[in-house]
Amino acid sequence: MKYLKLYFELSKVRITFAVTLTTLVGYLLKSGQFDSTLWTTVGGLFLLACGSAALNQYQEYETDAKMERTKNRPIPSGKISPTHALIYALSMIFVGSVILFYFSGFLALQLGILTLIWYNAVYTPLKKKTAFAVVPGSIIGALPPMVGYAAAGGSIGDPAIIAFAFFMFMWQIPHFWLIIIRHGSDYNQGGFPSITEIYSDSQIKGITLVWVSATAVASIFMILMGVFSALILKVLLIMIVLALIYAFSRLFLKKEEGIKVFKYFMGINVYLLVILILIVVGVFI
Repeated sequence: MKYLKLYFELSKVRITFAVTLTTLVGYLLKSGQFDSTLWTTVGGLFLLACGSAALNQYQEYETDAKMERTKNRPIPSGKISPTHALIYALSMIFVGSVILFYFSGFLALQLGILTLIWYNAVYTPLKKKTAFAVVPGSIIGALPPMVGYAAAGGSIGDPAIIAFAFFMFMWQIPHFWLIIIRHGSDYNQGGFPSITEIYSDSQIKGITLVWVSATAVASIFMILMGVFSALILKVLLIMIVLALIYAFSRLFLKKEEGIKVFKYFMGINVYLLVILILIVVGVFI
């Protein structure tokens, strides 16, 4: 059990589970059924994502050791050696890739590998160079739904999956942004540039509201592209979008110093979960 927990930490299971969930929704958006290919796709992508997360920890274990938030991760804490972590990461990537290739198709595999490359070879090194790495890095969130959609036999040029992927891209930016705001000083200690060094408190609030508003627009875009067909779901989505904008507008209007980031971070995560549920419900209505 102790070692299982370590591997879960190395794989960032909470994050990889969320990634896998968007893959599942992407698959259902096209197929509308829980079949065997869905589960093999979800399983293959999950293993690939776990391997990618473990590889990321291998890449960053020296900087992780400098930050309070990450110093107790498996590698910097000495619970798992870097070599052991690398072998585990490559093994998971290999097995996940084989499953995607044989059960989900070559296009699904290509998209899965592209996600890994973007995360480990583009976003990870870019974080050390610019505080705005979150913007190109958010492409990572747009690709897993496409893996599911492609595995179900869909074209990644279909308006519905483009709209869903675009929403995931936009949502990822304020999600990452809030993480960096919350742990800005820790990021600086690890040698990562942070927006907290560039902008004032009020500027950060304003920019956060802009990104959240853009996410709201991307949500409405899904209605226009046919992701939602039932009138009741369209109405519910619009109501949820308005609630999101209202909540973050209050953040902008408040006069006190500092930002209660965790509350808003949880809010943006709950918003995503509700959107995913609405998409799945819409598939079966």
